[in-house]
Amino acid sequence: MKTPRSFYKPLAIGAPMPYRELPVRVERMIHFVPPHLEKVIAKVPEIAKTVDVILGNLEDAIPATEKENARAGFIKMAKATDFAALGTGLWTRVNCLNSPWLLDDLTEIVTQIGDKIDVVMIPKVEGVWDIHYVDQLLAQLEAKAGVKKPILIHAILETAEGVANVEQIALASPRMQGISLGPADLAASRAMKTTRVGGGHPGYRVLGDVNGDAARESVQQDLWHYTIAKMVDACQSAGIKAFYGPFGDIADLDACEQQFRNAFLLGCAGAWSLHPNQVAIAKKVFSPDAGEVLFAKKILEAMPDGSGVAMIDGKMQDDATWKQAKVMVDTAKLVATKDPDLKAVYGF
Repeated sequence: MKTPRSFYKPLAIGAPMPYRELPVRVERMIHFVPPHLEKVIAKVPEIAKTVDVILGNLEDAIPATEKENARAGFIKMAKATDFAALGTGLWTRVNCLNSPWLLDDLTEIVTQIGDKIDVVMIPKVEGVWDIHYVDQLLAQLEAKAGVKKPILIHAILETAEGVANVEQIALASPRMQGISLGPADLAASRAMKTTRVGGGHPGYRVLGDVNGDAARESVQQDLWHYTIAKMVDACQSAGIKAFYGPFGDIADLDACEQQFRNAFLLGCAGAWSLHPNQVAIAKKVFSPDAGEVLFAKKILEAMPDGSGVAMIDGKMQDDATWKQAKVMVDTAKLVATKDPDLKAVYGF
């Protein structure tokens, strides 16, 4: 464990000072694009106007024969568009730490476009040792390239060991931006008996009590509730963000929306979008409901200093509900900076 003073020191001579407070950004959807496909990259300037984060994917779903092309395509994509001017975050998911591509991924990306990239997503993080390695390497590369702002780290939680160590991972470095749930790899690591990428499973259910001859009630449960809640607690304790990851059935929009909504209600800031039809869902779900925002504003107006008790629309409010209302209003204010239509609806 580093001392508080050492925690915020650059890890290489000439590297930028780490953030003490993370940049405040709207990140409702992290939209994945495969940068080895020219036809997809050609659409990125337009897609970037509609999403909060564009991520160039270099890992899973990129064939081994296309890894270098994907890396080159991402660098080309980053140079071609001013994502910062659009208010869109630029991320990449590099290859996993035990792959033959990771070192070149980080070296080429940081030295060529280090000042343009906001976040590097690291797959299959299992413990603080993984974050410490990337942290040190990024600092060395930033110093070499003269990068002016620190590149943040986002970990993917997709092994049983990673889940067991998630609290330490969240606190491993001032570069930590957030953590995403990776349900497919995590299911395999846990020996879960499902081939689905996120979402529920019809076999994971609770049966109601026997009631004579009446049919027993049967309710499908959420396979990911425990892990998301544990991840959210770790992230919020560390002052970073939790995200739901991929929902693989891109044709089942209703199930995607419900999974995203579950994650939002539990405290996640956003989710991955794997297809354009998931972008609108993430935007809708991870933007607070207008009715709830307006009610929350009433609470804050009635209790400006957060103390005392107030009756609003027949419901008792106190300091605890004031804190809940503040979370809702603060989230809405942040979303309003990105979305003029919602700003008007929220009344800001």
